[in-house]
Order: sequence, then C-alpha cells, then structure tokens
Amino acid sequence: MNAPIALAEIWRGEFLESVHTGHAVVCGPDGEIVESWGDPSAIVLPRSSSKMLQALPLVESGAAKAFGLTGEQLALSCASHQGQPMHTDRVQTWLKDLGLGNDDLRCGPQAPRDDRDLAKMFKTDSAPCRYHNNCSGKHAGFLTLSQHLGSASDPDYVNAAHPVQKAGLEAFESVTQEVSAGHVIDGCSAPNFAASLHGIARAMAFFASATDSGDSRQRAAHTLRQAMVTYPELVAGDGRACTELMQAMDGRVALKTGAEAFFVAIVPEKKLGIALKITDGSTRGAECAIASILVRLGVLDAEHPATLKRRNAVIKNFAGLTTGYLRPATALA
Repeated sequence: MNAPIALAEIWRGEFLESVHTGHAVVCGPDGEIVESWGDPSAIVLPRSSSKMLQALPLVESGAAKAFGLTGEQLALSCASHQGQPMHTDRVQTWLKDLGLGNDDLRCGPQAPRDDRDLAKMFKTDSAPCRYHNNCSGKHAGFLTLSQHLGSASDPDYVNAAHPVQKAGLEAFESVTQEVSAGHVIDGCSAPNFAASLHGIARAMAFFASATDSGDSRQRAAHTLRQAMVTYPELVAGDGRACTELMQAMDGRVALKTGAEAFFVAIVPEKKLGIALKITDGSTRGAECAIASILVRLGVLDAEHPATLKRRNAVIKNFAGLTTGYLRPATALA
C-alpha cells in the first residue's frame, strides 16, 4: 500500500506551514488508471460524491420518466445543496407531487448553509426542516423510486435491506466493478458504500463515457450527468466549489464533493473519471487538489476567478494584508 502524498500546501512567506496529503486517481474509459497519486487501492467512503451512483436506479428503473421528473429534480437527486430557497422550494414541490411531506424524509433537519437564509430563519423564528437538509433531493429521489418499486408500504427506505438501497448497491458495485467492502451510515442516515479509490474513479469514467444511445444504465448515467452540468446551482449553491467550478467550465465537467474531503469529477470530452481523498478531511485541501487536477487536464482555466479562490488562493488577515497562499503541492503543480 502506498502512503498518501502531499497534494495541497499552505505557504506563509518562505515557510511551508501546513500540508494536506491524500490519494487521487484519474481513470480512463476502459477502467485503466491514466494517472495516480498515493494509493489507488485505498478503501474509501465516497460520502456524498456517490450521489450520482445512488441516483442511477431512479432513472434506469423508469421511475424518473413515470413520475415526470425534470432535469432540475434529477440535479437535486445528485445534490448536496445548502438549503437556499431555490433548493428547498423545489424539494417541497417534489414531495407534494408524491403526496408526501417533510416527515416522510429520513434525513434529519439541517440549518441552511447560506448565512442570509439562516438569518432570515432566525428573524422569522422558524426552525430548520428535513427539506433543508443538504441531501433532501437525494431522499426525494429515494421516495420516488420506492413508490415506483411498490415498496412505499415500508417507509424506512434508508434501511440497507430496503429495495431502494438494494438497487443502489447493485448499481454501485456494477459501475465501480467491485464488490463493496461494506457500508456505513452517512450523515443523512442512508447507507454509504465503500470501494477502492480506483473503483470510484472507474465509476466516474463510466459516467464520462456514457451516451444517450447506450444501454439503459449508460442512458441513465448520461441523463444524470447532463442534469448536473445544466443546473450546477442546484448541485451545491452560491459560492460553493461544485457550482462555481462547473460554471467556470461551461458544462464541460460534472463535479461533486463529499464529506471529509472527498471529490469526484466527470470529464466527458476526455472520457475520464477522477476521484480523490484528502486524508485529514480538509475541504480546502480537496478543493485545491481537484482544481489542480482539472487545470492539469486542460479543462479548467488556471486564471479563472473560481479557480483562484481554491488554487494559488491568497490568504489575507483581518487588516487585508496578504499573509500566505493555498497552493497545489509539487505533485500537482
């Protein structure tokens, strides 16, 4: 097993102050490793980076078509949104169309991540609801699939033995081309399946090479990928890396973050999939690393403002003085 290597660094003047180590894999359409850093065989928890995989049965089963789901709803099924009205209003409408409501969601209540929306909630003496949860779109997708499969009589759709999660595991193992090492309970109460980093990158390469003329799983992957790049604001939200970097690349790449510094990217024009994990769980390290790999591949402009927020990013103090930089390590520079 290879040790994690430096992928992102904090420099203060001439001093290397902090280092974020990790593993990363770029995978081609045939599942081969094109380039890697650290250990491609490391077993990882992709967390919310796996939402596209969890949404595959929603589309492939015909549930999305049967319920008339829009591209916006499919983008939300892959989202880790921040509870802005553009997210929560759509989730509430989706639940209403299913004849369901807030209490039918199994994700817990979560305060909006946007300070403006949180302040508005305090001013109106409102409390966070389950539909504010960053995973509520994914859960609305689970509920839709449950109704389509005829399993709505069992409301515990996050149970690993539920038909919804069994379908998710089958899709996960199919596109990673691995038997999952097991699962944990994610922050939203749903199972999160483990795989090697290579397996996750292989799954992203599957999404990257999927076409709307392929088999049912390829068509489903193509549909979800297109929903993400068409509605990047719904996948995350204002100021978030997933949204801003997708916008910076004009729909050429689909991006998805996961908790504890996981990140994936889908690059259709090169038929490449990317997966990375920063071992200390630092979001800043993961964002710098994924931006650096995308710059390295020639699909992200190194000088775009969204890139410079995360790669070669200036660190300033409260007086506005430049005190340091967040930079890619030598391996990604």
